[in-house]
Amino acid sequence: MVVWLPFVQQLGFLGMHIPNTDTSLIYRNFDGLLYVIAAKSWYLPSAINSLRLEGGLTPEYFAAHLPLFPGLIRGFAYGLGYVKSMMFVTLLSTVLLGWFFYYFVQSQKLSTKPLLLTFVFLMFPRFLVVRSIGSPESLFMLLILLSLFFFEKKKYVFAGLVGGLATMTKLPGILLLAAYGFSAVQRMREEKRFESGWLWLFLIPAGLAAVCLIYQQQMGDLFAYWHTGYVVPMPYPYAAFNASAKWVGTHWLEDVLLTFAIYALTVVYTYKHKMQILFYFSLTFFFSLIFVQHRDISRYALPMLPITCIVFEKYLTSKRTVISFILIVPAVYLYAWTFLQGNAMPVGNWAPFL
Repeated sequence: MVVWLPFVQQLGFLGMHIPNTDTSLIYRNFDGLLYVIAAKSWYLPSAINSLRLEGGLTPEYFAAHLPLFPGLIRGFAYGLGYVKSMMFVTLLSTVLLGWFFYYFVQSQKLSTKPLLLTFVFLMFPRFLVVRSIGSPESLFMLLILLSLFFFEKKKYVFAGLVGGLATMTKLPGILLLAAYGFSAVQRMREEKRFESGWLWLFLIPAGLAAVCLIYQQQMGDLFAYWHTGYVVPMPYPYAAFNASAKWVGTHWLEDVLLTFAIYALTVVYTYKHKMQILFYFSLTFFFSLIFVQHRDISRYALPMLPITCIVFEKYLTSKRTVISFILIVPAVYLYAWTFLQGNAMPVGNWAPFL
């Protein structure tokens, strides 16, 4: 509500001017409305073309927006309408993520201050932005954390099932299978046995297969995701530092370097604290992250954020950090408000989204 307040009331703070707008700016932030089109059309090219979208987006473009988040939007749209359903699914996912993160930390005794740690987690600046607009990140992070929890509890059916749903939300969910594979190999070496329950983990790539089958049924292209022309390239390590690349476009990249440093430390500390599955997931995800050629690395890295908060919980919940955080809260909100104003897509005709 604090994030939304200036746009609802057209307020300004500390020299920042809020333009004459309303909550439509929140709805228009990338890529929320694009998921609405996927939900309304359910990827049928004829349905997408009938909406007469602005900007010349082709039906193939929407294959880059995987089906689980649009499917939930479509499900709740019958009572809320598509745009409000988009926000409802995001907020519901965030509430469930916050609750489960708290439960995960408390039940595993990972922090003596689980509520404070949850608050810090939810207030991480880039996450504060994406959870305040229509986006699948909260849902994706929830499913990732749930799958890791079930794997740790040796409930492999649920770990595989939830991991498959994560893969149907965002493609990097498939990295769970690699992390579980590394962990399984280590356990086999230590325990000299194979657990048949591990076979349920192949439900994770089954989620990707389900996405491909949906695209084949709706768009006539089994590999539509890779044919959109809008998949972020991953050409070589630390590709985000190519200022001339399509999705980078700037040489102001110090924050990207700091983001890599923070998550590299996460990998090191999960290993140091012998958090086996968290280490393998962090290692796998970080290795893939350094290949992403995109300016917004902080958003792509968000699935590692809960693990970062866990391994640095003593620092993040210390009295000194809390005092520092209180001092910087105004800057966090100013960042969020400024970002939201600059990240909105132009919409002249709302009819396709309603």
